[in-house]
Amino acid sequence: MSAPIKLLSFSIAFVCILLSLNFGLRSSMGFFMAPISDEFGYGREVFAFALALQNLWWGLSQPFAGALADKYGTCKTVIVGALLYAGGLYVTASSNSILSLNLGAGLLMGMGIAATGFGVVLPAMAKMVSPDKRAFALGLGSAAGSAGQLIFVPVAQDFIAAYGWSNALMLLAGGALLMALMAGVFKENTDPEQMSQPITAKQTVKEALNEALSYPHYWLIVIGFFVCGFQLAFITVHMPAFLSDRGFTANVAVASLALIGLFNIFGCLVSGAWSGKYSKKNLLTLIYALRAIAIALFMLLPMTETSVILFSILTGFLWLATVPPTSGLVAQLFGLPHMGLLYGIVFLSHQLGSFSGVWLGGYLYDLTGSYDVVWWSACVIALVTAAIHVVIEARPVARLRITTN
Repeated sequence: MSAPIKLLSFSIAFVCILLSLNFGLRSSMGFFMAPISDEFGYGREVFAFALALQNLWWGLSQPFAGALADKYGTCKTVIVGALLYAGGLYVTASSNSILSLNLGAGLLMGMGIAATGFGVVLPAMAKMVSPDKRAFALGLGSAAGSAGQLIFVPVAQDFIAAYGWSNALMLLAGGALLMALMAGVFKENTDPEQMSQPITAKQTVKEALNEALSYPHYWLIVIGFFVCGFQLAFITVHMPAFLSDRGFTANVAVASLALIGLFNIFGCLVSGAWSGKYSKKNLLTLIYALRAIAIALFMLLPMTETSVILFSILTGFLWLATVPPTSGLVAQLFGLPHMGLLYGIVFLSHQLGSFSGVWLGGYLYDLTGSYDVVWWSACVIALVTAAIHVVIEARPVARLRITTN
């Protein structure tokens, strides 16, 4: 059994770099929509569908990636994921048809993101540290992803301007391969037996699934995370085009997504710290309610560069702030041995929401010439999700309550 490691260590630093690469590379994909669509004469729905497919395959792959990491180790899973991720970017860069676009940006990238991202890495990160540091570690990992968005979004835009969209994607593929180099930190530090509940570790995968899927409050978490995915993916992919339609330059769109990434770092750290001190479900209620308010104000008030900046700052602070309390709530309810699988299912719902947000954004834009319907839909379902989290039961399942008494 490996001893818990400190938050200030090379191992945690490498994990953070890995997550920043995973999150930053995919966050830049929205900037490829215009040049790819223009070169091949596609409507926005075509590339939007490929990215929606990416989110769908990411979600469908996530429970399997989590289960493989639980069984065979995070290191092997991340290496395979990095190869798939880089392969997807390469195929997209070489694409000359809708089929190859869906294969590269959709299928391959989706599976690669699943095997190198939050659903696999955060459970491993939770197992690496002591229980009292777990909530903050989840926040730190989420913040690292945000830092990746802050770094790679402007870099990708510069690559496109300097080298063209195809060569820019090739360069990003090289960056994806670096994730394989970071995977070695999981070899010694993600033993699933490193738990404080020895009985839980004996639970089989089938038993863990039956327990979670028969627990109504687990399904409320699953439903709630759908909304998170809908909002985040829609904004990530369509924000540049939305701002362009409103008369803003590409620099404003870059600044918007970069500010989201910057303030997401602070939001994740605060959320991680608060998740260890306060009720996770109440924190999620607050986050989703504030998201709804932010969207409503953004759409109702006059749209200026100042309003875009303010919206980006507030949205950034709330962006991945849902991840530490959501992942922490899954661990709190069911324990850590099968967290990769159970959080993977929750994340599948997130990605179904992402698919809906990305695809509907492109479809409804082509249908109506506006993104307004999607913006207001995101506002309404955020309010519904805030209400859902009020009624979630946050106590550990009966099995854990019995073993700790």
